[in-house]
Amino acid sequence: MDKKIVPFVDKKFVDKKIVRLPIRRQKKFVAMKKTSLLLSIGVLLLASCSSAPKKRHLVGEAAGGLSGEVQISGAFALYPMAVRWVEEFRKLHPNVRFDVSGGGAGKGMTDVLAGVVDIGMVSRELYPEEVAKGALGFAAVKDAVVPTVNATNPDLELLQKVGLKREVARQLWDEQFKTWGEALGTGSRTPVHVFTRSDACGAAETFAAWLGVKQENLKATAVFGDPGLADAVRKDRVGIGYNNISYAYDQSSKRPFEGLAVIPLDVNGNGQVDAEENFYATSETLIAAINEGKYPSPPARDLYLVTNGRPTKPEVAAFLRYVLAEGQQYAGETGYIGLSKEKLERELSKVEP
Repeated sequence: MDKKIVPFVDKKFVDKKIVRLPIRRQKKFVAMKKTSLLLSIGVLLLASCSSAPKKRHLVGEAAGGLSGEVQISGAFALYPMAVRWVEEFRKLHPNVRFDVSGGGAGKGMTDVLAGVVDIGMVSRELYPEEVAKGALGFAAVKDAVVPTVNATNPDLELLQKVGLKREVARQLWDEQFKTWGEALGTGSRTPVHVFTRSDACGAAETFAAWLGVKQENLKATAVFGDPGLADAVRKDRVGIGYNNISYAYDQSSKRPFEGLAVIPLDVNGNGQVDAEENFYATSETLIAAINEGKYPSPPARDLYLVTNGRPTKPEVAAFLRYVLAEGQQYAGETGYIGLSKEKLERELSKVEP
């Protein structure tokens, strides 16, 4: 596929989204001796909580002996959520150090299978060949990819009324349209500039899956990273791209980032955005629609934390248990969708034998 590669250089997003978390030196924890009575109580508590993930985690917290380092890399889609989980987890376990970096789902999978990191962030389903190599995926939260355009697009009002049909999107990312008039069926001669991702990533794979193709079939100007793609569209008045929710919506205001507009999908293909399809004003209304099944999947999808086989490091296993229990409470406020109780229990069963 012949793509123009546009490097991502937006300092604002680099500072906020891609930089690694600082690794602070921690004083080694010196375990204090406990009386035999307290030890007995601790053992009883641990045994009694073996079937309740949240309580089991709290016992580990009370013991206070968790330390070590956890390396995480991968999908931009999961990066903001992972950072929030790390911040909250370290309030309970300050002796555990973390190094979290973005780079795309492909990098996360490559890193974890190579043993470079403990956890890979992957924003797509795992491939059979990856599972065969030892990849073990834990569905952690749900997200979605949405089409985005420049907020000053001259055809924005019409775009928001008619929405984006799957067939029109397929033709846009096949470079069949040169103007917005061709895409919208009007006389507009405004050129259309289409953007996609240059890195192997879940967002592009998921968006392509909605179109019925693969990421390599998306023909457009290629940009590295989720924040880079958002920035490219924000700088191009006639541009169109796609982003994960956390890069399309400002989680402080819950509205699209300044300079971006989210385009509704015309799911039923009737040429207009019906009332039941119009839920894009805020990330909260979009997330509610995803929960209710009104937004198609794909481009909605589960996001995964991946390890190379069953985790053996106590700090890694404890972090995964936290994510799948207490950590779910932060999903909504960070711009994600928490998983059902049944799915969480299923994922938790993978952490330990």
